[in-house]
Amino acid sequence: MTDHTSSGLGIVSLSLTANGREAELMINRPEKLNALNPSVLESLECRIVEIEATNASVVRLRTAGDKAFVAGADIATMQGMSVDQARAFAAYGAHVFERLSALGAIVIAEVQGFALGGGFELALASDIIIASHSARFGLPEVSLGLIPGFGGTQRLTRRIGYGKAIELIATGRTITAAEALACGIITAVTEPEDLRSRADATSQEILSRGGRAVAAAKLAVRSSQDLALSSGLGLEASLFSQCFSHPESTEGMAAFLEKRKPKF
Repeated sequence: MTDHTSSGLGIVSLSLTANGREAELMINRPEKLNALNPSVLESLECRIVEIEATNASVVRLRTAGDKAFVAGADIATMQGMSVDQARAFAAYGAHVFERLSALGAIVIAEVQGFALGGGFELALASDIIIASHSARFGLPEVSLGLIPGFGGTQRLTRRIGYGKAIELIATGRTITAAEALACGIITAVTEPEDLRSRADATSQEILSRGGRAVAAAKLAVRSSQDLALSSGLGLEASLFSQCFSHPESTEGMAAFLEKRKPKF
């Protein structure tokens, strides 16, 4: 990634490529294993708001250090919360993660080390998860007398189905990257030193496609989780037809017929 713009609030930074089509979100709290607290969530939301104002087609979600992607929510912050405070904390975390998930860009999470609790939920809010062999995933909240509160019960179930999701959530056990790949949680597993280059390759392949088409495809796929088939088919047809109103489709089809690469 060639940095063009960079900004930061607290410990979450944002960088954009020169043409603005690729963004990188970095959580930089390695001394606390990138644990999530209200300040981190606020910083993350501020950066997401900035991305919403760009033409980014890909967002790379990364964290500092190699011990943990995000080790979870900050337990010291949670201890002593009242019921109302806990409800507000969960609602805000879920809101921020949904805002990330709802971006028109494809969000690629690059996971190394532990992705537990809120860290696993953050990864699940991404579209594509690429992990190193060192990665470990889990929702261990039941061992604290809690349940996932930032969307884990909903997103994990939608990704892998009820049976496997309830087994992982009810036992709170941690799984390897290989098991996460086998049950469809993640897209690819790499050697730790190859994680960045594998994510680079995926990002570049997406960036070579039409940006508006990618955003429309993501909207259609996301909506399929909530719509009846007939409604989903109607949305797909509508989004398909809308593509014809933009020069991107004209260029794409012309390039195909002229046997050249499109210039998006």
